Amino acid sequence: MLALACGLTMAQSAAAPKPAVPLDPVKAILDAFSSHSIVALGEPHGNEQAAAFRLDLIHNPRFADVVNDLVIEAGNSRYQDVVDRFVSGQPVADETLQQAWQNTTVANFVWERPIYEQFVRGVREVNASLPKQKQLRLLLGDPPIDWNTVHSSDDLLKWLVLRDSSAAAVVREQVLAKGRHALVIYGEGHLWRRDAGNNLVSRLEAEGTKVFIISTPVFTDLSSKQPGVSSWPIPSFALLSGTVIGAEHFQLLFGFPRTNNDAVRYEDQVDAVLYLGAPSTMTTSRLPAPLCADERYVSMRLARMALDPGPPGSPPPADLFKSNCATR
Repeated sequence: MLALACGLTMAQSAAAPKPAVPLDPVKAILDAFSSHSIVALGEPHGNEQAAAFRLDLIHNPRFADVVNDLVIEAGNSRYQDVVDRFVSGQPVADETLQQAWQNTTVANFVWERPIYEQFVRGVREVNASLPKQKQLRLLLGDPPIDWNTVHSSDDLLKWLVLRDSSAAAVVREQVLAKGRHALVIYGEGHLWRRDAGNNLVSRLEAEGTKVFIISTPVFTDLSSKQPGVSSWPIPSFALLSGTVIGAEHFQLLFGFPRTNNDAVRYEDQVDAVLYLGAPSTMTTSRLPAPLCADERYVSMRLARMALDPGPPGSPPPADLFKSNCATR
């Protein structure tokens, strides 16, 4: 009886969640490639701290030794040849390059925040210091929409439903089939494992590719879930399996309504977390003032936003656009 009691106590102790431990994020992410061909990094749209970290990551001297490709949400695959030329160091006119992120299936202005162009130029800068055989390839994951053929919301919807399948095809054909390693940079809704079973990661894992997923919860106060997180170095990385943070109910952690009685834990959805600081310290990149003053551009953008105005209750496209400009 004593042995049985001791065994039960030990089992209960082993099952109790432990505090997540902060690690060096660059080293941890690059180490993940030793066991995974695909590492996915959650991209909180517009967040400047996450953007700065991504630039630091790709500039790390070890990065190009471990990673071959970068797959981004912020680019129309129709312009893959243009971006290939640009990041390899060839001359490409600014107005030609900009079409890659201006003309995605996303009708709004999210990818025209300066941080996304800075990343593309950052890849070119990294490649300039590398021999050709080690240069990074920047792969555009968005479907090859041609906006000249889009005249209605239904026309746009036909492309929007292809967003995850298009990205999965890019990873499958341009990365996995060639035996390469890729860092996938996408919004987290495309990465959560127990989403609808039809997103980017779900598609890849259903085909047998295990993806290492890193969440970047810039608007969630992790210190309220695990005391001491606020004292972690910035940035930090932490594995979630068996931890206090990992055991948190996923829907409640992110402020979603709980839709069932099954406790989907954070660690069920992702493998690790990238901590960039308290939510109160986060900043958002705004649209450049010259772009906001370009009447031709504004007319184009508002016309596209009218085809996909957002959920009920969203601000009118013109108000939303103006509120995101560097000067209002």
